[in-house]
Amino acid sequence: MFSNQAITICASKYFDHHQIQELHRKGVVHFGENRAQDLLKKQEMLKNLPIIWHFIGHLQTNKVKDIINQIEYLHTLDRISLADNIQKYRFTPLKCFIQVNLTGESQKSGINPENLAQFLIEMKKYDKIEIIGLMTIGQENQLEITEKAFIKLSQLATLHGLKEKSMGMSDDYELALQHGATYLRIGRKFKELLE
Repeated sequence: MFSNQAITICASKYFDHHQIQELHRKGVVHFGENRAQDLLKKQEMLKNLPIIWHFIGHLQTNKVKDIINQIEYLHTLDRISLADNIQKYRFTPLKCFIQVNLTGESQKSGINPENLAQFLIEMKKYDKIEIIGLMTIGQENQLEITEKAFIKLSQLATLHGLKEKSMGMSDDYELALQHGATYLRIGRKFKELLE
């Protein structure tokens, strides 16, 4: 939708189920939710549509049981306790991105890049988790810092032999594409398709 080299996920927290239906009619099939309760509510209303659901927000450990078998991708794996709960409740292997905090912002989730190699080793023991790539979030209104984060994510993905890179949102997706993004998480920009 926004690129022919990356899968574009509509960050559907911005849209109600009627708008999601309209976007789906226009060809959008990947939708990503940030909150467990919103995901479940919208899924129930849209259960007849062939939607590929991603979870793109911080997933609280106590919500894993509710949603983990309702999604096809998780973009925010960032701690062992979350992996333990996925392993406990997931029925089949789940495609996961490891979230890496590359802007150094304390309010952001994500593992420290220095801990990534060890985290990847630890993930090998979970047969319900399939690590397909890395994810990061840029710093709002700081394109220079964001670009450095995207470059670093690309380097880390290459270093660890991971093909997929989930990076880039409405304000910085073009920058993300320049640095090899394979999944974009776009919210507000999709509103233009509904106008």
